[in-house]
Amino acid sequence: MKTPTAFSPKVLELDAPRAAQQIEERIREIVHRQLRRKGAVIGLSGGIDSSVTAALCARALGKDRVLGVMMPEEDSSPDSLRLANLLTQALGIPSVVENIRPTLEALGCYQRRDDAIRLVIPEYGEGWKNKIALPDLVDSSAYAVYAVIAHSPSGEIRRVRLTPEAYLGIVAATNFKQRTRKMIEYYHADRLWYAVAGTPNRLEYAQGFFVKNGDGSADFKPIAHLYKTQVYQLAEYLGVPEEIRRRSPTTDTYSLEQSQEEFFFSLPLRTMDLCMYGKNNGVPAEETAAGIGLPAEKVKRVYDIIDSKLSSTRYLQLAPQLIEPVAEVRDKDS
Repeated sequence: MKTPTAFSPKVLELDAPRAAQQIEERIREIVHRQLRRKGAVIGLSGGIDSSVTAALCARALGKDRVLGVMMPEEDSSPDSLRLANLLTQALGIPSVVENIRPTLEALGCYQRRDDAIRLVIPEYGEGWKNKIALPDLVDSSAYAVYAVIAHSPSGEIRRVRLTPEAYLGIVAATNFKQRTRKMIEYYHADRLWYAVAGTPNRLEYAQGFFVKNGDGSADFKPIAHLYKTQVYQLAEYLGVPEEIRRRSPTTDTYSLEQSQEEFFFSLPLRTMDLCMYGKNNGVPAEETAAGIGLPAEKVKRVYDIIDSKLSSTRYLQLAPQLIEPVAEVRDKDS
């Protein structure tokens, strides 16, 4: 894609048949020739990214060589399992359901999370629901400090700014969820001699919206180069069920419903896509703003947020660091 003279939302228009063909060819190359595995395992959430990843893998490898793994837990929306089942039926791929709640309870996931919430809401307890959210970072000068939003059994709503200790405690506890799911995906991959497919889109991959050694871990990531808007375009071409395509993106991590915008991106995903495209391609903020109908100052603020997230999440992208370089021994077919 090349940036036109006048920036336009059309820069994200995708030639879906061609894009799908290219991705499918690379999946076959990576899985069969590079990784030398027979198929792919995909954790299914009922969301657009995992659905498109599964559809691409089924077309590339054959529907009998793709396993969808559904891993609900205490805080999962019932829609997640229902829509994931809908997808596997539409694609005709085998699937398994692994309820990870007992594992998370044994690890103390929920107890540790609740203990962290009680650092700022001492009365938080049984029957309460929760989520964490950022302030509006684009339309205000607020600091990027998370708040916990808690609903009591009596209907009271509390929004309390998190201390660093409370925030880190909540995140550390909820990260058990993504890491447990990945452990199960690799169990099935090991027993079937399959590779694990990651599901991040470009926004998530580039901005660090994943858990290290959790949903950030995979053997290959077939849609990490696609903007979220393009994932939706590909979903329509691939025949992903309309109900999944209409579902609003959610983290599905907390007991209260939570959008990805309020948790991490602070903007509608299409707008974030366009701002990131402009930033990635050196388009001045003023030109991007004119093309998408936003004030230039707002787009400049988004550009700054993108830079800030790139810096603050760099740790997530790093491979294990070595004290000294270690020479790799490669076989003759590498």
